[in-house]
Amino acid sequence: MDKLITAAQQAKVQALATYSNFRVGAALETATGKIYTGCNIESSSYGLTCCAERVAIFKALSEGERDFIRISVAADTEEFCTPCGACRQVLWDYAKNLEILCINKHGALHTIQLRDLLPEAFDDHLLKQG
Repeated sequence: MDKLITAAQQAKVQALATYSNFRVGAALETATGKIYTGCNIESSSYGLTCCAERVAIFKALSEGERDFIRISVAADTEEFCTPCGACRQVLWDYAKNLEILCINKHGALHTIQLRDLLPEAFDDHLLKQG
């Protein structure tokens, strides 16, 4: 777990937070122990910005990974920074049983399950009902 936390903290350094100055790093661990990192990448058109969590999972998915066990998210905040709503949905679509490790600027750790962050999630089974 320390390796995953360190990877998220290191990814945060690469953040391109030109407009918000809100740097976030994420590290996603696969079932085989491989780690994919991501940082937030901002655009002047904020809607085109991509969060660290989505960068990490998109990298992993594009490399053929499909089985994820945990993700760490590091931010320079006093409080713990959990994934935003959009990231929660994308993570749910590909990793319903994901454990989330949140690290604040002091290195303190808070762990939560994705299912607890996104109760009654929109799911692909709803698409099959139409």
